[in-house]
Amino acid sequence: MGVELSQAQFGVENFLDNSDEQVVETMGMNSTQSNKANSRQKKWAIEDSENQYRIQGWGEPYFSINAAGHITVSPKGDRGGSLDLFDLVNALRQRNLGLPLLIRFSDILEHRIERLNASFAKAITRYNYAGGYRGVFPVKCNQQRHLLEDLVRFGKPYQFGLEAGSKPELMIALAMLDTPGALLICNGYKDREYIETAMLAQRLGQTPMIVLEQIEEVQLVIDASRALGIQPFLGVRAKLSSKGIGRWGDSSGDRAKFGLTIPEIIRVVEQLKEANMLESLQLLHYHIGSQISSISVIKDAILEASKIFVELAQLGANMKYLDVGGGLGVDYDGSQTNFHASKNYNLQNYASDIIAEVKEACDERGIPVPTLISESGRAIASHQSVLIFDVLSTSDVPTDPPTPAKEEEHLIIRNLWETFNNINVQNYQEAFYDATQFKEEALSRFKLGYLRITERARAEQLYWACCKKILDIAREQEYVPDDLEDLEKIMASIYYVNMSVFQSAPDSWAIDQLFPIMPLHRLDEEATQRGILADLTCDSDGKIDQFIDLRDVKPVLELHDLKPGEPYYLGLFLGGAYQEIMGNLHNLFGDTNAVHIKLTPKGYQIEHVVKGDTMAEVVSYVQYDAEDLVESMRQRTEQALLEKRITIQEAQRLLQNYEHSLGRYTYLSP
Repeated sequence: MGVELSQAQFGVENFLDNSDEQVVETMGMNSTQSNKANSRQKKWAIEDSENQYRIQGWGEPYFSINAAGHITVSPKGDRGGSLDLFDLVNALRQRNLGLPLLIRFSDILEHRIERLNASFAKAITRYNYAGGYRGVFPVKCNQQRHLLEDLVRFGKPYQFGLEAGSKPELMIALAMLDTPGALLICNGYKDREYIETAMLAQRLGQTPMIVLEQIEEVQLVIDASRALGIQPFLGVRAKLSSKGIGRWGDSSGDRAKFGLTIPEIIRVVEQLKEANMLESLQLLHYHIGSQISSISVIKDAILEASKIFVELAQLGANMKYLDVGGGLGVDYDGSQTNFHASKNYNLQNYASDIIAEVKEACDERGIPVPTLISESGRAIASHQSVLIFDVLSTSDVPTDPPTPAKEEEHLIIRNLWETFNNINVQNYQEAFYDATQFKEEALSRFKLGYLRITERARAEQLYWACCKKILDIAREQEYVPDDLEDLEKIMASIYYVNMSVFQSAPDSWAIDQLFPIMPLHRLDEEATQRGILADLTCDSDGKIDQFIDLRDVKPVLELHDLKPGEPYYLGLFLGGAYQEIMGNLHNLFGDTNAVHIKLTPKGYQIEHVVKGDTMAEVVSYVQYDAEDLVESMRQRTEQALLEKRITIQEAQRLLQNYEHSLGRYTYLSP
């Protein structure tokens, strides 16, 4: 049982789910310029922060900003009830849960499953579709036990199943899935043991659908069926000619990693027919990639797959299911476009287009329509978790107003001062070229020994002051010259954050995936700083310097000045798919603390707490034993004592700190 908490707000705001029903207009200035124009006209308000961070685009119906300037989460979507995320984090920290902290909202997971099923149900009714819909969740998307337990429980009313892409995932799925009538889709490479295990699961009342993806698997299935005396449920995965889009576009097409070409599918039909097992072939499966941003790609693929389905039925296969795979996108930047971090369709568009196309193809040939299956992982799991981390410190470009140059100072310094003093809206572009030239000349003279280090420091101070003055002017303009586009990034502050990009947001590092990131609080104040985020790792790639924007990508994020003695919390949103399992131990930063929160009439309930890795645990992953390490340190301190290089008090303190650290969280504590 969890603990009922009263600190959270409840029932404050209801949010309509407009993210999948409306199209955001993309006219006029970009978001940064629009926000600057607004700030000149009136005092900063939460509506300005909503526009700046695009929270209404990617966050509805789950995330918004309240009157206190804090992000609120509405786990039940448009059914009401909300929590103040800033207050929630503070309450969890009081329970000795250190940052970074992953907060999972089980109600959001339930809401996502409901919405997906409701969209297909509405489309089935609209088109008078005689078949049904059975969703499955791909285990590879997030294998965490508590999440899968919730997913199976929430999916029971819809006979929601699981998809396994490997033997380990099959082991999990077989043990977890206890929903009568739910499908277990068996994908991935298969050996005899995999196939036998899936077949034998039928004896437990499960419906394991073995999807043939390699031609060699056909004979393995035939041999296992004869040996066990079990008629399997079989499917084939087709390599469609229809290509995906974006980073995962190569998942489909003639040279895709998985699936069978049309000639190979015909061979499968012939082999099964010869073995008197053609009746077992019931499913057609395809996959055109993850995060499909354009509805036209989805429509093109289902058109081709529908034709293949009816042809297989006419060849005598017992076709009952059509699995459209994954690809249902998430609008990470809220633009509702076909940009790779967005999508130009909503859930209802997706379901309706699939239903309509399959019905038309089947009706043309007089073939019974199939039960439709989708393997939507990203669209189900992304929204349910939020990664919270704090800012430790900042590194800012020195932009203090410079003192006037003196006559006796070096000519370069006097030239830089004159440039700074004369910058205005008419000459700011030319002034940037002049300041850059003078700075490069100062560096060259320093290397040759003609400029002292104090003079170089003075020149650099003036250069950065020029850049700051130029940037302030450029931000006020509706058009910024191309030559100055990088100035925002050059002048950006570095915000050092208590997290590992490699552990908690590996797709940000590996494939430039965009995630919404924003402060949890102070959103009633204007964020006057522009910065990038640098993590705790000793790696130059351990940073986030691309952020969502209405148009393309921003190189900096709007952030607030740090206040002494006060925490500054940031949240990374929509990261609930793939990030946890794909995170790595770079610099031995381990799994983060995680907590599962459920909304209740009295506030919220902590359902589960999953403690993050300790230092002893992460060193064990690389074959070190914590006790051996402590013993090694003890022996070294004893030797140092004998040689009088350390006092007994120093030795004891060193050993105490060492042992204490091994039992602590791998991240920094206050």
